[in-house]
Amino acid sequence: MAQKEEIQLIKDDPWLAPYQDDIAQRMNFFKQRLDDMVSHSGSLYEFANGHHYFGFNYDKKEKGWWYREWAPAADALSLIGDFNGWNAERHPLTQDENGVWGIFVPDGSEYPMSSLSLVKVKIQNGLADRDRLPAYIQCAIQDPKSYDFAGQVVSESKYKWKDSKFELDIKNPIIYECHVGMALEKEGVGTFREFTDLILPRIAKQGYNCIQIMAIQEHPYYGSFGYHVSNFYAPSSRFGTPDDLRYMVDHAHRLGLAVVMDAVYSHAVKNIAEGLNDFDGSDNQYFHKGGRGYHTGWDSKLFDYGRTEVLQFLLSNIRYWMEEFHFDGFRFDGVTSMLYHHHGEGVGFDHYDKYFKEGVDWDAICFLQLANELIHEIKTNAISVAEDMSGMPGMCRPVSEGGIGFDYRLGMGLPDYWIKLLKHSSDENWNMNELWGVMANRRYKEKTIAYAESHDQALVGDKTLAFWLMDKEMYFHMTKSDHDLVVERGIALHKMIRLITASLGGEGYLNFIGNEFGHPEWVDFPREGNDWSYKYARRQWSLVDNEDLKYQWLNDFDRAMLAMLDQDNVLSALPANQLNIDEENKVIIFERNLLIFVFNFHPDKSIADYKFHLPEKGDYKVILNTDEPEFGGHSRIDSSITYPAMPYEHGFQLSVYSPSRTAMVLKKV
Repeated sequence: MAQKEEIQLIKDDPWLAPYQDDIAQRMNFFKQRLDDMVSHSGSLYEFANGHHYFGFNYDKKEKGWWYREWAPAADALSLIGDFNGWNAERHPLTQDENGVWGIFVPDGSEYPMSSLSLVKVKIQNGLADRDRLPAYIQCAIQDPKSYDFAGQVVSESKYKWKDSKFELDIKNPIIYECHVGMALEKEGVGTFREFTDLILPRIAKQGYNCIQIMAIQEHPYYGSFGYHVSNFYAPSSRFGTPDDLRYMVDHAHRLGLAVVMDAVYSHAVKNIAEGLNDFDGSDNQYFHKGGRGYHTGWDSKLFDYGRTEVLQFLLSNIRYWMEEFHFDGFRFDGVTSMLYHHHGEGVGFDHYDKYFKEGVDWDAICFLQLANELIHEIKTNAISVAEDMSGMPGMCRPVSEGGIGFDYRLGMGLPDYWIKLLKHSSDENWNMNELWGVMANRRYKEKTIAYAESHDQALVGDKTLAFWLMDKEMYFHMTKSDHDLVVERGIALHKMIRLITASLGGEGYLNFIGNEFGHPEWVDFPREGNDWSYKYARRQWSLVDNEDLKYQWLNDFDRAMLAMLDQDNVLSALPANQLNIDEENKVIIFERNLLIFVFNFHPDKSIADYKFHLPEKGDYKVILNTDEPEFGGHSRIDSSITYPAMPYEHGFQLSVYSPSRTAMVLKKV
């Protein structure tokens, strides 16, 4: 009997050997689904062409608009809009044998349609008779008085792209997570153009090389942060037009910034009027039927990834955003919920059986594999990031090696760890071995995006790291001339936490908008509970622009840290090599890509002549120092000194002065 060929994922992790058949099964499942797409459409890329067939597409040869809709269980469909007086009798659709309804509206007809026409589709099914937004609609406009949405016909864009010289080749991803609407200081909703002109230059100047944009896909409730999507093909009209979005991405590229979209394919808003819920009246068209199609924790609908038409809808959506708007990749939201029938709720992933034997959704895994194959076919160097808290093995390994195909996973345990420490443990009780273990713990060959705090921790009801560290003192003691012990501790730890997270925690680094300078308070979108106020749904840039305030110290340190990460290729290097952990003195020292990182977390113990092992001989200079006065430090470290490596019985050692609550980075001269 022929021996089974071992899968690369298992070669790299022998603990996965008992799951050889399970991993092979998901590889075969993917191959079979892909083969079906290729036999039907010619390729995965051509299969993901639904947006050029469904929805509204202008036929230049026949001079008119095609409108097509997949609604197999519907009894009748009619196109209505301002062009035909919203009269359902004027444009009835006809159905083909595949459940696809269609109509052609010629330019010369009695009721011609044009670009910017407002439209809906009336769907009849049994007792139901509903006016809906077309599933593939590319623009949805909300009435400011009624809040009702209507679709808008969008013609082929005439936008002239100027980003041809942009090369997507980011080896050290330094990501700025942002939200267009809340990015400005004004109390209101920011636009794509305002974000482009006012915020993008700040991001580029700070040293980030990638932006991750939230809330792009249309969503009816602004306060959902964009995570309850209604119209997957429509850029949110509250921020501007589709061409305004093109303008933003184009300018980002010209500033050297890659643009990643925060994509929501894990669920959809349950709204019927503007969303996909019960679209054809069958309760199991785009989503699973009954309870399986409803996420109780999120109050939203769950896609049926096993249906070919649903796969085409979602995969075409990926191609649409990448080609129409030049996005460079995606951060997939809620991947854990997709992977398992239990959505990860109340499950401790403490055994490999949880990843392969218990409640795994093979259809969802296959969709994620197909999505990643498509993303990298369209753009070889595209960036795909998974938000998965379960730790699924192979998440960030190629599909050909038994993986799911993402480039990176979010290090979701890192911000949770920092919040736990700040909430429940005083500095003197921090455990250095535990800190190292949390920061350095990731799967072999699977890249992680490290981050010290998430946007969730900035939302109302919780606090940012700066607010946990300094709290109400930020209201009274943030003037540079004002010496306050609470604020001094907060500023020192804010810098150290970010530096050790970025340098030790992964192969990429992410920051949420404003947190780089310690933005005070929380994020709270307008809602009934705050009288629909925008006071906290904005970023106060005047704080960091004020030379008299300490926010500038944190911002300047962030810029210096990012420059070091990028110039010395820290993130793309191999994981860190531990040199010394000292629980008594709260010291952690490690080497990464020939840089030496020295952290002293002790609240009051500064150590002269601190000796530690070095991997090789050489003279070293300080290239980054959290204690510099321009970063709000006390100038206890002399960055002009050259530190020579001295021989000792086991090789070489370095001796430095390590002040309390400081970190320094040394580089071989």
